[in-house]
Amino acid sequence: MDFQFTESENSFRNEVRDFTKKNLSTELKNKSLHYQTMYKDDVMSWHKSLFDKGWIAPSWPKSFGGCEWNPLQKYIFDYETSFLGAPRLSPFGLTMIGPVIINFGSDFQKNRFLPKILSGEEWWCQGYSEPGSGSDLASLKTKAELKNGKYIVNGQKTWTSYAHWADYIFCLVRTSNENRPQDGISMLLIDMKAEGVEVRSINTMGNEDEVNEVWFNNVEVPVENLVGEEGKAWSIAKFLLSNERTSIAAVGAARKDLEYIKHLSLQKDSNGYSLSNDDIFNNKFIQLSIEIDALEWTVLRIASDTVPDKAGDESSIIKIRATEIQQRLTELMLEAGGMNAMPYLPLSWSGNWVGPRVSPEITSPLTSRYLNYRKVSIYGGTNEIQKNIIAKQVLKI
Repeated sequence: MDFQFTESENSFRNEVRDFTKKNLSTELKNKSLHYQTMYKDDVMSWHKSLFDKGWIAPSWPKSFGGCEWNPLQKYIFDYETSFLGAPRLSPFGLTMIGPVIINFGSDFQKNRFLPKILSGEEWWCQGYSEPGSGSDLASLKTKAELKNGKYIVNGQKTWTSYAHWADYIFCLVRTSNENRPQDGISMLLIDMKAEGVEVRSINTMGNEDEVNEVWFNNVEVPVENLVGEEGKAWSIAKFLLSNERTSIAAVGAARKDLEYIKHLSLQKDSNGYSLSNDDIFNNKFIQLSIEIDALEWTVLRIASDTVPDKAGDESSIIKIRATEIQQRLTELMLEAGGMNAMPYLPLSWSGNWVGPRVSPEITSPLTSRYLNYRKVSIYGGTNEIQKNIIAKQVLKI
């Protein structure tokens, strides 16, 4: 495939580049480029810049305040902003529930929720997984009963990213046990400040509080917060997950990671040695570079499709390859950082070893990042499940 951007696409690329360089603060850029923890205020500062520009919702129709960009424009925007160090915006409102409300929601829901998603006034989280329902999502048990014009919700969700920051959660609940398990699932939009909602932090191996448990104890939800028809949310859930998987590609971020690894590998120790002289390391670096090239071409082929935004089964392919590459990038970062990238080892606390290549101040976030990225092959539907989808729907096995 001999793909070249058109003159207008290159012009747009330069516009995105110039805007990002001008509006992304040095402090925020440095936090991103050095993999330091991002907090809500950090993400919101970039969110506000994009909102003021009118670029906050690339996929949304213009009638709802979006950009209505085509897939290639969205690819260019994602690539340039992430490569230059812009933080990843929270996807739960803009990428997930926003498009769901646009396609399946009532007029009330569109008027009530969409403007505050755009402005960042209200943040969202995702209530899908449960302790006994991960890959087998249809087995979920969180229950909602309709009583006196309100749904009464009881149950538990887990691995809920950023629930401690969220104002609302879009939640899959069971409203019926009749027929197939998929037929009794509904989607509710639940206020995280409602009485009976409890958020419990899960401390991860990387010593982060990104994920949570969310408990519902007789939580009252207005009936107008039901998305679509009762018991018919399975198709909505699949629509949302397809959006999540295609957004995982993050080619620009992968290129940025590769540049950082190159930077680390060039650092010399007290004897003048650097990893850039190591053939085994260089082979790993080159192999990853080639695989990122292949991922980029795959994404561009999908983005250039004559039927825009119909990623279909390709979303499973992207999800597998992108997350495998992301995990291997974090592994190579640790290798390039050397002992200083091991902040949990007593040796790294004292600094008493000969000729460290890179200072702990630069590399200490890399272990946490490595541990955190073990999850990327799980969320959005595990890679094993994606392989089953490809086998059945693409290979027809």
